[in-house]
Amino acid sequence: AWVHGDPRKVVYPTDSYGQFCGQKDTPNENKSLLFYFNILKCASPAVLINLQCPTTQLCVSKCPDRFATYIDVQASYRYKADHWNYFKQFCKPGFNNPRKSVAQVLRDEDCPSMIIPSRPFLKRCFPDFSTKNGVLTVANQTTFKDGRGKTRNVTDLREAANGINIVLDARSVGMKIFEDYASSWYWILIGLFIAMVVSLLFLVLLRFTAGVLFWIFIFGVIGIIGYGTWHCYWEYSHLKGTPGSDLTVYDIGFQTDFRVYLQLRQTWLAFMIILCVVEVIIILMLIFLRNRIRIAIALLKEGSRAIGYIMSTLFYPIVTFLLIAICISYWAVTAVFLATSGEPVYKVMANQTLCKYANLSCDPETFNKTNVTKLCPGAQCTFAFYGGESLYHKYIFIFQLANAFVFLWLVNFAIALGQCTLAGAFASYYWAFRKPADIPLWPLFSSFGRAIRYHTGSLAFGALILAIVQLIRVILEYLDHKLKGTQNSFTRFLLCCLKCCFWCLEKFIKFINRNAYIMIAIYGKNFCTSAKEAFYLLMRNVVRVAVLDKVTDFLLFLGKILVAGGVGVLAFFFFTQRISFFAKEAPTLNYYWVPLLTVIIGSYLVAHGFFSVYAMCVDTLFLCFCEDLERNDGSTAKPYFMSASLHRILGKKELSPKKA
Repeated sequence: AWVHGDPRKVVYPTDSYGQFCGQKDTPNENKSLLFYFNILKCASPAVLINLQCPTTQLCVSKCPDRFATYIDVQASYRYKADHWNYFKQFCKPGFNNPRKSVAQVLRDEDCPSMIIPSRPFLKRCFPDFSTKNGVLTVANQTTFKDGRGKTRNVTDLREAANGINIVLDARSVGMKIFEDYASSWYWILIGLFIAMVVSLLFLVLLRFTAGVLFWIFIFGVIGIIGYGTWHCYWEYSHLKGTPGSDLTVYDIGFQTDFRVYLQLRQTWLAFMIILCVVEVIIILMLIFLRNRIRIAIALLKEGSRAIGYIMSTLFYPIVTFLLIAICISYWAVTAVFLATSGEPVYKVMANQTLCKYANLSCDPETFNKTNVTKLCPGAQCTFAFYGGESLYHKYIFIFQLANAFVFLWLVNFAIALGQCTLAGAFASYYWAFRKPADIPLWPLFSSFGRAIRYHTGSLAFGALILAIVQLIRVILEYLDHKLKGTQNSFTRFLLCCLKCCFWCLEKFIKFINRNAYIMIAIYGKNFCTSAKEAFYLLMRNVVRVAVLDKVTDFLLFLGKILVAGGVGVLAFFFFTQRISFFAKEAPTLNYYWVPLLTVIIGSYLVAHGFFSVYAMCVDTLFLCFCEDLERNDGSTAKPYFMSASLHRILGKKELSPKKA
C-alpha cells in the first residue's frame, strides 16, 4: 500500500487530464477547485464526488460568480474584452481563440457552453442553490440560458442538485455546531471533570453503600411486582359482572386494538398469575442464594477497598485509549493508501450517443493518433477514476481484509494488555497477607512490566483467536449487506443463524480470555493452560459467578446512569440558563443540545472507563477468592488470604490477629 498508494488522490480533486488540482509545484498549484463544463450531465452529487461525471473537468482558481454563455461572450468579445477574459479562465488551458466557430468549440469542448454562479464544496464547484419563498433559485434567478439557444428553468438542475441542498444545509448546521463547541468547550471539560469526580466518589462509596443499594433495588422490585399483582386482582374483581368480560381470548380472536384484551377478566387473571410466579421465584432465589449474594456484595466492597489502595489503576484506561488510538491511526492510514493505490484509468468521452468507442479505455498519449476522433468527432480521452487490472489491483479487497484483521488483532492485544496489567495489580493486593503492609511498591507498574516482559505471546495468542472470530463476523455482515436484496429465504435464514452463532462465540471467547488473562497475571502460565484452569475454576463456582456478574452489572449500570444522568441534568439547567447564579456565565448557543449531548455521552464514557477498572478488579478478586478457598483451609499452615469481612460471611473461624 505504501509503495503504490497516493493519498493525494483523496486530498486533491483530479481533472480530466489526471492532474491534481491545487498540488504544489505543478501548473495547477493555484487552481485548487474542480469545475464541470456541463453539470447537467451529472446524474447526482455522488457521481460528482466520484469523478465519474461524463463531462470535461477542469482545475480553476475560483468558481464562476455569474451567468454567462459562450455564444453571448463570443458575440461581444470585440467591445467587451473583460467579459471574454473572465469567461476564458473556465476554458481549456491555452485556449484564446474567440473567432473559432461556436459549433467547433462546443464539439471539441474547448470551453463550456455556459457558466452559472457556483460555490466550492468538497473542492468542487456546485451551483449556488438557494430557496426563495419555496422556489429553487440560483443567484436569485429561476431561469438561465444553456448556451445552446434555449432558456431553461433552474429546476432542470434539480437532478444534479438532488442532495446538494441537504448537504449544504447540513454544512450550515455543522458551522453552527462548531460555533457552539467553540463557545462552550471549557464548560464541557468542566462537566467531564465533574463526571470524573462523581465516578471516583461512587467507587469509593461502594465500600459502604454496595449492600444498601442492592437491597434497596431488590426490595423495590419486590414491592413493584407486589403492587402489580394487587392491581391485576383489583381489575379482575372490578370487571366481574361486566357484559362481555367473561369471554376468553380464544373467543374474540386476534385484534389489532390491544385495548380490547384489557376488557377481559382472563387477561388480568393471566397477568396476576405471571406476576405471582415471578414474585415467588425472586423470593426463593433470595432465600437460597442469600449467602452468595452477601459474598458478591462483600467482593464489591473489597474491590472498592483495593482501588482505594491502588488509585493509579483508575487512570490506566488512558494508556489503553492511546494504544487503541495508535491502532486506529495505523489502520486508517494503511486503508487510505490501499484505496488510493490504483492507476489513473482514462475513458473515451464522446458527444455522440452512437459512438461505439464511448466509455472504452484509452491512452491519452496515443489517443490523437487513433481513428477514434475521426469516427467520433469531438471525442476525448479523459480521466475517469483510479483502478487497474493488474494482479495487485484485483486483490486490493483481500488486502483491505488483511488490514482489518491486523487492526482487530492489535486492538484486542491492547485491551488484553490492559486487562492483564490490572489483574496483576489487583492480584498483588489480594495475595498480600497483611493489607496494605504487604502490598508491593508500585503494583501497577510492576504488573505492566511483567505483562510486557513475560506474557506478550500469551496475550497476542488470545487476541488472535478473538480477532479471527471478529473477522468472520465482519465478513458475514458484508455478505448480509450484499445479499440483502435476495429473495432466497433459506440463504437469509442460514446467514442469520451464522451471525447469531458467531456473536455468541465472540461473547464466550471474550469471557474466557478475560479470566485467562487473570490467571496468567497470577501464575504466569501460558494462555491455553490459564484458559483451561480459569474455565474449570469458574465451572466449579458457576452459581457464585452468575450471582456476582448480575450484582456487579446492576451496580455498575446504576452508577453509569447516575453519573451520566446527574451531570446531564446539571448541564441542562446550566446551558438553558435556568440556574440564576450562573445565568450570566452560560454561553449563548445555537443548539443547547450540542454541548448537552456531548457532556452526557462524555460523562457516560468517563464513568465506563472508571467502572471497567472496577469490574476488572472484582473479577480478579473473585478468581483469587475461589482459588484461595480451594488452596487453603484457614488453618495456621494454610491460612486464608481473604479479608476479614469475607471470612466472616463464610462462617469460618476467625483469622489470625496479624491478618487484621
